Amino acid sequence: MSIEKVRAFFAARGRGGDVLEFPVSSATVELAAQAVGVIPARIAKTLSFKSPEGCVLVVMAGDARIDNRKFKDQFSMKASMLPPEDALALTGHAVGGVCPFAIENETVKTYLDVSMKRFETVFPAAGSGNSAIELTCAELEDYSGAAGWVDVCKGWEETAV
Repeated sequence: MSIEKVRAFFAARGRGGDVLEFPVSSATVELAAQAVGVIPARIAKTLSFKSPEGCVLVVMAGDARIDNRKFKDQFSMKASMLPPEDALALTGHAVGGVCPFAIENETVKTYLDVSMKRFETVFPAAGSGNSAIELTCAELEDYSGAAGWVDVCKGWEETAV
């Protein structure tokens, strides 16, 4: 199970007990925000996109949306989301629990969007549709093995913190 891989990933880093598992779904930003008890913007959603090499993951604030022009300028390709079965095959995580942790496929590259930097901590999924972990942006960058920070989103600038 994907959450078990993520739990083991964090346990190896002394953080296994920090993985939150909910009795309710956290598979959408709104549901995750309710489960965690924070505003939706603090949910770090992970979207998976097709790339010539395999997959690009973009982790962004819950209130952010992909800006197609910025995405194309950054990655030199159209923002085309993976079908759910391909997301699972490439990342090892099902849609609703896709996260940038415990991914063994080297064709998957993770990028973090600047929309999250306005928060002290964010809550990415932890491998299932009813899990999360609270991390600082620096921890998220470290644990995700991110290739870097990007600015490929829109819509979040209007949201008050």
